[in-house]
Amino acid sequence: MAIEVGKIYDGKVTGLSKFGAFVQLPEGKSGMVHISEVSSNYVNDIRDHLAEGKEVRVKVIGIDEKGRINLSIKKAAEPEKVPEKKPVSFEDMLSKFKQESDDKFADVRMSKENRRSDYAKRRK
Repeated sequence: MAIEVGKIYDGKVTGLSKFGAFVQLPEGKSGMVHISEVSSNYVNDIRDHLAEGKEVRVKVIGIDEKGRINLSIKKAAEPEKVPEKKPVSFEDMLSKFKQESDDKFADVRMSKENRRSDYAKRRK
């Protein structure tokens, strides 16, 4: 089983540093969780959130050209966001476009009328 980007795995923290934590993944693979990927809140000291030997759930967010595995604890905890797509008909799009165009032209007309009245007042 190869480690894949976007997948969630259970692992164990094997080391801590000031910039992140090293996590042992299945099949003897190892990755790193950067301090910015530990929590949704600001993390000043990683030891406040993690300890060596702690079991964690991580999401693979990248694998670089050198084969280093980048992990995220906070993204593993977030529910998957599936954008809800509502079918939009051509008529709905056209109606929306027409309404936006009418609103913009109304603004232009008002601006033009205000400039004319200001000019007329100055001429008197």
